[in-house]
Amino acid sequence: MHLHNVSLRSVANTVRLNSLRHPLSSFSVIDKRSLSQTQTAKLSTQSLPEKTSFFDKYLGPKSVVANEKFKARWLMAVPPFLAHLCIGAPYGWSAVAGHLSKEYGFVCSAANDWTLAQVSLPMSVVFFLHGLSAAALGKWQMKVGPRVAMGLSGLCFGGGFALTGIGACTHSLPLIYLGFGVLSGTGLGLAYTPPIQALMTWFPDRKGVASGLTIMGFGSGSLLFVPSVNYLISKFAKMPTYLGQTLDYTLKDGKMFASLSDGSLAEVVYANAADLAKLSHKGLSEGYYIVGSGSTGATSALMVIGAVYSAAMLTAATLIRVPHPKYTEEMNKSMATVSTGTPVKVERNVHVDTVMRTPQFYGLAATLLCLGSGGMGLLSVCKPLMADTFGGLLPDIVTASFASSYILMLSVGNLGGRIGWGVLSDYVGRRKVFHMFTFGSLGLYLSFPFIVSQIAQTKSALPLAIFCGTTSLAVSFMGGVYAILPAYEADLFGPKYVGANHGRMLLASSAAAITGPSMILSLRNMGEKSAINGLLEKVDPAIFQQKFGVDISQADELIKAKTMTINKLMEIVPANVQDPTPFMYNTSFYSIAGLMSVAALAHYMVGPVNPEYYETEENIESKSITDEIPESEKLVDAADKKSS
Repeated sequence: MHLHNVSLRSVANTVRLNSLRHPLSSFSVIDKRSLSQTQTAKLSTQSLPEKTSFFDKYLGPKSVVANEKFKARWLMAVPPFLAHLCIGAPYGWSAVAGHLSKEYGFVCSAANDWTLAQVSLPMSVVFFLHGLSAAALGKWQMKVGPRVAMGLSGLCFGGGFALTGIGACTHSLPLIYLGFGVLSGTGLGLAYTPPIQALMTWFPDRKGVASGLTIMGFGSGSLLFVPSVNYLISKFAKMPTYLGQTLDYTLKDGKMFASLSDGSLAEVVYANAADLAKLSHKGLSEGYYIVGSGSTGATSALMVIGAVYSAAMLTAATLIRVPHPKYTEEMNKSMATVSTGTPVKVERNVHVDTVMRTPQFYGLAATLLCLGSGGMGLLSVCKPLMADTFGGLLPDIVTASFASSYILMLSVGNLGGRIGWGVLSDYVGRRKVFHMFTFGSLGLYLSFPFIVSQIAQTKSALPLAIFCGTTSLAVSFMGGVYAILPAYEADLFGPKYVGANHGRMLLASSAAAITGPSMILSLRNMGEKSAINGLLEKVDPAIFQQKFGVDISQADELIKAKTMTINKLMEIVPANVQDPTPFMYNTSFYSIAGLMSVAALAHYMVGPVNPEYYETEENIESKSITDEIPESEKLVDAADKKSS
């Protein structure tokens, strides 16, 4: 009796699965008379069309399916590009970081201003949350569809910028990290993979182009963000109060205080020519300025940009579409054979729950970690790197506007790499292009210290142009990695779960977001401290006393209060002493070159996936049937089998 029940239930489950797949022909598989009246009624009920909910109609996965007659697939690249254009803004964060590090002092950092490292690391947090949220929410994104994921992303991403503006206004570093880092980072992760996967369904024959077109927007995000934020900051900025080139002041804990006309004491900072050269504002003079009397304009600029990004991303979520099933069938038929008539390899897929058990996953992840660390490290400090390293050597060329333009140069490299290397990979293969990334990056990072030394020796624009070109090429390699990686994963693990699998791969991107910027900033700070100590050994104590008003033994207090910097020490050291500023990043370049050697080795070991990891038809069928059986019947089946 028990065996008969089990058999009957198995037959019913099979029919239930067929009715879901082919509702009109479900009962052709089995004679209805072999089932009881109750089972027949249950199967007949499941054959009826389900009532569509408001969520499914306007927001769910079915709401983004295009009309059967719509086949303009190139037009469908616009919404993914628009979404990625917005979420690519964090690559230009260094344009904001410099202003936030001078929110009080304005012309130079005051004692209570944040350090460059403190305001640069939010970029690490945003990309860390990017990979973490993409990995954690990958299955949820597949369930709710791209429209919900991208819509929620727009609210999070734009809201994060607004909260960052509030943090700048209240001088709250936790709000900066919570807003731009956590909230915007989560929004970035939510909107990253759904547009890529949606566009790849329109281009099954050109996956590299599809992923490149989408991520091209991500790489060009800073091309929009940097000039926009610079314009808004210049409009909202308020100039600080100028007190003159000479001033009587008193020192307290390394800070300078001056007596104002009303008898009150105010903290002041002194800006020399080197400090003013780093500012985009014109008409400021060397001398003393009251701390807190001006405003960089970053607060209002961030709030405006947050509102614009939210609106743009919600628009992209409304316009996003995936092809109609008939379009997919037609494309599959056209791809049945290649131009030579050779049969195309049968599609094989590695399930998202299995992909992290394959060695290929970790080989690609290690490659992404190392290449991403180098590129993100450069982008996190590109503006201060250009201004600090070459501003003193070539002051007529490396101005504040040139340093901002350098961000755009790297962004162009990032953009060009995402589309150019993506197209190339479709012709020569992903593996060969990745080999070029790893070995090419190793040579580039090793060459940077030499190029810097040539600029310091010759003070010529030619080696500066070479430095800009080679660093842009290095960033293009990172952009190419992010553009090609989804298609590379589809080649290795199959296209079926590429969205969720790529979300897990982005965990390596999260690690890169922390590793690269943290490494460069930490090594830079170590280099800066070493340079200051070296200069102090060469300074005449009497001249130091005359310049700063305290004994040289109290230099640590001045350093902590940001009253004494390298460029201010260079005013009193002997004339034959070389400025150590251009060489502060050399250790960082050599360290990143070491990471590139690890990337080359890791990718060299990536080979074809073992067939044992592929999904089989039996597993798919078994999993699908089990998923369709109600939980109560699963328990009854289990009890019947146990008793039998």
